Amino acid sequence: MPTVDFEEHRPVLLGLAYRLLGSMWDAEDVVQEAWLRWQGTDRSEINEPRAFLVTVVSRLALDQLRSARVKREAYTGPWLPEPVMTSEAGPLDTAELRDTVSYATLHLMERLSPPERAVFVLREAFELPYDGIAEIVGTSVANARQLHRRASVRLAEGRDRFRPSAEDHTKLLTTFMDAAAGGDLAALTELLHEDVVSYNDGGGKVRAALRPILGRHKVVAFLNGLLSRYDFTDTRLIELNGQPALWTRVAGNRQAVLIDVHDGLITSIYGVLNPDKLTRVTPG
Repeated sequence: MPTVDFEEHRPVLLGLAYRLLGSMWDAEDVVQEAWLRWQGTDRSEINEPRAFLVTVVSRLALDQLRSARVKREAYTGPWLPEPVMTSEAGPLDTAELRDTVSYATLHLMERLSPPERAVFVLREAFELPYDGIAEIVGTSVANARQLHRRASVRLAEGRDRFRPSAEDHTKLLTTFMDAAAGGDLAALTELLHEDVVSYNDGGGKVRAALRPILGRHKVVAFLNGLLSRYDFTDTRLIELNGQPALWTRVAGNRQAVLIDVHDGLITSIYGVLNPDKLTRVTPG
């Protein structure tokens, strides 16, 4: 029975830990630690296994997130979340579950403090009551409400209230891919928001821009430099984090490219080249 109970909840627990940490490697470590604690617990005293496991995973992830933030500050270049195949992201039964696992939201959540991130994820994605969240985070109900409000405001500043449909997202990404492949700089420029930002994560293991590239003209110049200097092969559309994404090889190195869209224009481009973050991306 203990194995059956735990395995029943594993997809939810992985999805929770991944949203809190932005790394499936770390999420799997947290869930494994939760399993060990589950093994050592007298289950006759546990009335609700799911609630117990969500609490354990949340607290373990919070502890890991606090230490991870220090490491990410010393990371070579911009730190981006680890993308995952949509099939590996856990249940996506609600709009909130899909939104909180989207790549842009995971990236924005790096702005939050660990308690803010935990409260936001537990409330938005998993619909826990504030008293339960307060107990998990170790704060008062009133402060949990305040943390959620603060996190919501900070994330709203970087998110479009009206997300494009999957069809529109795919169409925009396909147009971007075709314009880049054809070296059509005019078409590329038309797709980008004036304040677009390009982030590139090589992690010091693959050559990549060490700072975010800001603004339409600088991003176009950067893309033009890449296209003229390197060969892009094996380019195709795949689905990552619940949304369409590009898979390609740049000078033989694997790369996943994801975008964020506001008002029909690309506002963020996320290029993940760090091979350690692409081990779970299997384009087929």
